[in-house]
Amino acid sequence: MHAVLHALSLTGSMTWEITWALILGFALSAVVQAVVRKSTVVALLGDDRPRTLALAAGLGAASSSCSYAAVALARSLFLKGADFTAAMAFEIASTNLVVELGIILALLMGWQFTLAEFAGGPIMIMVLAVLLRLFLHPGLVRTARAQAARGLAGSMEGHAAMDMSVRRPGSFVRRLLSPEGVTATAHVFVMEWAAILRDLVVGLLIAGAIAAWVPDAFWRSFFFEGHPLAAKLWGPVIGPLVAMASFVCSIGNVPLAVVLWKGGISFGGVVAFIFADLLILPILTIYRRYYGGRMALFLLGTFYAAIVVAGYVVEFVFGGLGLIPDQAHARIPREGVAWNYTTWLNLAFLVLAAALLVRFFRTGGRQMLRMMGGAPSLSRGGAEDS
Repeated sequence: MHAVLHALSLTGSMTWEITWALILGFALSAVVQAVVRKSTVVALLGDDRPRTLALAAGLGAASSSCSYAAVALARSLFLKGADFTAAMAFEIASTNLVVELGIILALLMGWQFTLAEFAGGPIMIMVLAVLLRLFLHPGLVRTARAQAARGLAGSMEGHAAMDMSVRRPGSFVRRLLSPEGVTATAHVFVMEWAAILRDLVVGLLIAGAIAAWVPDAFWRSFFFEGHPLAAKLWGPVIGPLVAMASFVCSIGNVPLAVVLWKGGISFGGVVAFIFADLLILPILTIYRRYYGGRMALFLLGTFYAAIVVAGYVVEFVFGGLGLIPDQAHARIPREGVAWNYTTWLNLAFLVLAAALLVRFFRTGGRQMLRMMGGAPSLSRGGAEDS
């Protein structure tokens, strides 16, 4: 019983440490999604030129999603005419280049990891684009499109299909501050939380349990601590495999990344672990449903290769620049609730979250929650003011 309580205590401490950052990140994402229509996104992603991929990454970063919703949305964009490579770039960015992930990495692990996230993500996208250009045959794309058109359900289909953006004309600020804009922001905010909550809770529980129950000596041996070169070469290779086995995706894998970093995995290994949220086993199963078995295997191989390369680049570039923090300073939050800046920020942002939650339920939110896991044909989740 003491061991269980210790694990839950660590889980609670990590949760309290990142609460305000999650609310801030999802609120910023909701603001953007409230005024940017998904039809606009599709129209901009018609090819795989570098400029288009950069745009796809930017739009994906602004359209923060849980990994399941990001994968479903990428299929939707692909079916509506977006280039497959551009859709994959959008998918990667919408889970790995988002504000909330960067803030949480800075809080729990240090600003160097945030910088590595925003440096490694574009590298991963560029490597993937090259691999797809070299090895992706048009016939495989046609087969994948035909399979995608069958509409087999994955996960978070309804949520991914919802377009809650404001329809009225006007400037960004005018649309955002209108009654419809406030409602749309509340709807996106709550729906994003509903989509991510399961993975976040599971990730925190797994991280707390591993931190409490797995001895550091095991991780030090597993990650070759004490053998610097071997650790650097091993980390980006094993990091994605650990992520795949953890079944935790999106932001939910950050607490476990803290545990692995403290346990001795290399800097590049942490980055590779975080980027592998789109390769966990349930999502690989969804790829098979969406695009067929051959494309699922192709995505597994190309994504994994791109992640490993990004991990190596980050490892050696950041190491050469002296930007890798000392693992001896790694810590797992244990303080819990105390009267410090974290508590004040949490209280302030919890008030904001409560206000958006009230707006959500007063404007048709319950019906949207029922639809979020529904059919892929869902086109819009009412963002109308009431």
